Amino acid sequence: MTSENGPDPAGLSIFDDADEAAERPAAKPRRRRGRRVLLITLVALLLVVGGCTGTVYWTAEHYASSVARIPGAFPTVAESAQPKPVPNSGQTFLLVGLDARTDPTAKAKAPVWKAGAARSDTMMLLHVSADRKSASLVSLARDTWVDVPGHGKAKLNAAYAYGGPALMVQTIQDLTGVRIDHLAVIDWNGFRSLTDAVGGVDITIPQTIEGKGEARQWDAGTHHMDGATALLYVRERYGLPGGDLDRTRRQQYFLRALMQQTLESGTLGNPGKLRGLLGAVGEVVSVDDRLSNGDLYELAWSLRGLRGDGVRFLNAPFGGFGDEGGQSVVYLDRRAAEPLWEAMRNDRMAEYLAEHPGSGELGDVVR
Repeated sequence: MTSENGPDPAGLSIFDDADEAAERPAAKPRRRRGRRVLLITLVALLLVVGGCTGTVYWTAEHYASSVARIPGAFPTVAESAQPKPVPNSGQTFLLVGLDARTDPTAKAKAPVWKAGAARSDTMMLLHVSADRKSASLVSLARDTWVDVPGHGKAKLNAAYAYGGPALMVQTIQDLTGVRIDHLAVIDWNGFRSLTDAVGGVDITIPQTIEGKGEARQWDAGTHHMDGATALLYVRERYGLPGGDLDRTRRQQYFLRALMQQTLESGTLGNPGKLRGLLGAVGEVVSVDDRLSNGDLYELAWSLRGLRGDGVRFLNAPFGGFGDEGGQSVVYLDRRAAEPLWEAMRNDRMAEYLAEHPGSGELGDVVR
C-alpha cells in the first residue's frame, strides 16, 4: 500500500486531534475509553466480543480460525541474504491491499495469488513497538521504481504479480533492510464490507476536487461514505494533483476514519454489530501461516493499552516523479529514507518522529 503525509479525513487516515483529546479532563469516559482501545489492524478486534458475551475462548478461536492463512508467504533465499532480525525490536507487518478489480457486487474474499492475476495496489509497513505503546504505519507508493529480484527494475506493485507474497516480501526487505515478521493481504473490495459493517465512515475533504475523465468530482466538506463510495475514494488517483501519492494519503486517511468509527460507533460494545464486523474480517483478510491463532490472541491482548495518539501514519520519503520506458513512476528518496528504515529496524520510531516533526501527521495534504 505508498508515500507521504497528510491530514486525517475521517477514517483510517482520519483522527480528530488525538493530542488535544489526551489533554482533556476525564469528564467523558466514553471518549476516553475509545482512545485506549487497540490499534485496529483487523486482528486486534478478536477478543472484544468474547469479553462482552462471556465466551472469550470460543469466540476468539472461532474468528481467528476464520482468517485464511497464506502458505509460502516468505522468501526462501538464504538467511544471510535477508535482513537480520533485531531482538526485542517489536514486530513489523507488511500490509498488502490488492486491486483485483473483481465484480463490485460480488462478496469480497482475499484471493489466492495467481501469477499475473493482480498487482498489489497498496503496500504499508506497520511497525508495532516492543512495549506495544505505539505503532507506525508507513506507506510505499505502488509506482515506486525498485529492483525486483529476478526481474530487474520495475514498479513495486509488479512484484506481487510476478511472484506473489514471497517476492513482494523479498522486494520490500531488499529495499528497506527491514525484516518483515508477518503479512496480511486484503482485496480493497474487502474494505467495502468492513466499512458497511461499522455503519459507514465520515471523510472530510478539505477542498473540491474536480472530476477528470472517469474520476468523479468530490465536493469540499464532510461526507458519510458507505462501503461502495469509500472504495471509489481510496482507489481513485487520476483526478488527484499528486496522483499515486495523493491516493496513498487518502488510503491512510480512510484507514484512520474506519478505526475512529469502529471505536466511537458502539460497534465494539455491541455483540451483534461486532460479530458482523469480525465476520467481515474473516471473509476478506488473509495472513501468513506463521501467524497462529495464539499469536493473534497475544497480539490483540498486548495492544490493549495502545491509544489513538500512539498511532502514526507516514509516507516513505518522496524523491520525485519520473518516466521509465513510457511508465510514470515514483522515486524513493533513499538518503532521506535510510533514517526511517534504521528507526524501524531498531524500534526507535518515537525518536525518528521527534527528530522529524510533522512526518507522522496527515496535516492538510489529503485531497
